[in-house]
Amino acid sequence: MDCNKENEGRAITIYDIAKEANVSAATVSRVLTNSTNVRTDKRERILEIIEKYNFRPNAMARGLVDTRSKTIGIMVADIRNPFYSELFVACEAAARRKGYTVLLCNSYCDREQEKILLEMLEEKRVDAIIQMGGRVDEVCTNKEYAEHVNRTTKNIPMMITGKLDGTGCYRVQIDAGQSMEIVIEYLAELGHRKIAFLGGVDSDIATEERERVYRRMLKKYGLPFPNELYRQEGNYDYEAGYKQMEALFAAGEVPTAVVAINEYTALGVMANIRGHGLSIPEDISVMGYDNTFISSLVTPKLTSIDYGYDKFGERIVSSAVAAVEGEKVQQVQYIKTKLVVRDTTGPVNSEQK
Repeated sequence: MDCNKENEGRAITIYDIAKEANVSAATVSRVLTNSTNVRTDKRERILEIIEKYNFRPNAMARGLVDTRSKTIGIMVADIRNPFYSELFVACEAAARRKGYTVLLCNSYCDREQEKILLEMLEEKRVDAIIQMGGRVDEVCTNKEYAEHVNRTTKNIPMMITGKLDGTGCYRVQIDAGQSMEIVIEYLAELGHRKIAFLGGVDSDIATEERERVYRRMLKKYGLPFPNELYRQEGNYDYEAGYKQMEALFAAGEVPTAVVAINEYTALGVMANIRGHGLSIPEDISVMGYDNTFISSLVTPKLTSIDYGYDKFGERIVSSAVAAVEGEKVQQVQYIKTKLVVRDTTGPVNSEQK
């Protein structure tokens, strides 16, 4: 892009300089104010463009340049989901500690709305954008959305909790494979040999990774996988858990332990098991993912996989701020998980061995 051609007839701004240098306006600002928080290669590129156009910001513009918005835009798939609300609160707290405020945008899982929200956040001139869920959870990246994101990241660093192939987004995501390793090891040590994995769709990157490791771990421990019934796709809600558990009963393939894709699905599984007159965990152990407040409220209390939301949010925000400051940021970071054992899991009973 050539600023002379695109901006003929009007004064060059720092946003034009940023666009040609393929950096954020904040980075140009730091070069103009002689900040040391800019990599040498970026600084040299920006200075060359400034000299090329003989760019000299006036006093008022210089005052504007020196001030960032100190705002981070956070876009979530659905804030009503406890996973997103827990992570958002952790990010908000981390941002506040660093002197930033956050702007929450809720896409309600509407893919078109995500593009609209990206544009809105650009107009608000946020310093960084964080996206949780939605397009970034897809196994196959949507090309059109990736192109849209690439236009955004030319000026604003973007952090995501999944992946967007073909983009320069920074990724901070849960180590889904490691979490399933923990789950199967734990249940196998309790003597369970019939372990079902219910819920979720394989077009979701975390679900797909969990299923892949689930199959590998069953094979590692020599555990059966009868008639492909123990891996049931569906959704992430109560109804999915209830219906998928019912399908196992109907097929006569009753597991001794069930791993649900999240807490909502686990609640459906538990309700169905009780409906068949069985006890948890005496007859069937149940565990889930996310470890939000729901895990402690349900009876019996749910064994779950925890993500360490405070550290998770801190890692996301720290990386976003570092990118804004022009510091080197690791492109992909993984969050390790841990098992929180409560009352819904126990050893396989003697009759099931």
